Amino acid sequence: MPKLHVRKGDMVIAIAGKDKGKTGRVLQIFPKKERVIVEGINFVKKHIRPRPPEQQGGILEQEAPLHISNVMLSCQKCNRGSRSGRRKLENGTKIRFCRRCNEQIGKA
Repeated sequence: MPKLHVRKGDMVIAIAGKDKGKTGRVLQIFPKKERVIVEGINFVKKHIRPRPPEQQGGILEQEAPLHISNVMLSCQKCNRGSRSGRRKLENGTKIRFCRRCNEQIGKA
């Protein structure tokens, strides 16, 4: 399984595709397929057949998975997309940091 640069709950920015430049929160990650679902990005229309008695048919809009290479971690301090690095602190804990401004992003 590859080492991924984003996690569930991270704010990311789309760097390619039809929603390039939009930001959103990571809802779900599929590490084996190297794909992520981001809130508000890459909407697709799904046609639903009515299933009696309770479900109505219609067209549903939902987020589709994006390839992980098409999203970049968004730094809150820089207010733009940035690469992330990993650093080990003196007390032994590992953190992620923004390579642009050295701001701590979260635990590694």
